[in-house]
Amino acid sequence: MNDTSPDRTERELREALQALADGVQAAPDAYRTARGEWLRRERRRRLILAVLIAIVFAVATLIGLWVLNQAPSAPGVIFSGTDGRLGHASLFQPHP
Repeated sequence: MNDTSPDRTERELREALQALADGVQAAPDAYRTARGEWLRRERRRRLILAVLIAIVFAVATLIGLWVLNQAPSAPGVIFSGTDGRLGHASLFQPHP
């Protein structure tokens, strides 16, 4: 008679996987090698992230300096009071 119960299937699968696992031999320094590779990748990832942050910061600083340099050098209408009272100047007064 053909027994196809789930218990038999599970037992045969377990035996097959156990036989497969018994045939696998790990290298003696496999953990050290894998850990070293992981640490190198982690250091490289952090270095790349630091470089990208520095580049973004430098570009933002350069853009900010460029924008500030584009401001007109002549005094604006709001702060054009010659009598020392800056609050008295208005946008609606013509600038001579």
